[in-house]
Amino acid sequence: MKKEVEILVEVFDNKKQAIKKLDSLNFLGNKKTLDIYFFDPKREDLKPDKTGQLKKCLRIRNKDGEFSLAYKVDHFNKKNIWLYSDEYETPISDFLKTKEIFQKLGFKELIRIENTKSTFVNDKYEIVLENVKKLGLFMEVERHNVDEKENIVKVKKEIWNWIKNLNIKVSLELTMGKPELMLRKNKI
Repeated sequence: MKKEVEILVEVFDNKKQAIKKLDSLNFLGNKKTLDIYFFDPKREDLKPDKTGQLKKCLRIRNKDGEFSLAYKVDHFNKKNIWLYSDEYETPISDFLKTKEIFQKLGFKELIRIENTKSTFVNDKYEIVLENVKKLGLFMEVERHNVDEKENIVKVKKEIWNWIKNLNIKVSLELTMGKPELMLRKNKI
């Protein structure tokens, strides 16, 4: 299990401007990504709540021909604001067969997220600029190697200060992920 501590923001600069401001980082490349999220009609925990918030999610991913399966459990503060996720992810060899297995088990497709990810890294962070189809331009900044004992609120403040120093025009932290944003946009 990996503790995923990150901040997601909407980017108001155009993609070219944002990339220029990230040019001091190591560029790892662009990848087209398709994420399919599933829910089980017989269970409540993989479905969005009344506000469209997912507490847990099951996803298969096709990232330029590299396939993976992930299960995420989100953790929230007392005000129900997302703090971090426990992420269980493993490679899979056959994207379509995995999708078929889920369907045979009764799982239903909840939402699809298609995007192009431009990934940058430095010694402390992974920065992903995401052009999400039908949603917009976003930036996700995740800190590497978060220790189990670290204070998550402090880590997130550190990430936020680092984002501000990039001088990219962005929103405040979005307190939900792209699946929830897409669900709300589509009124699902």
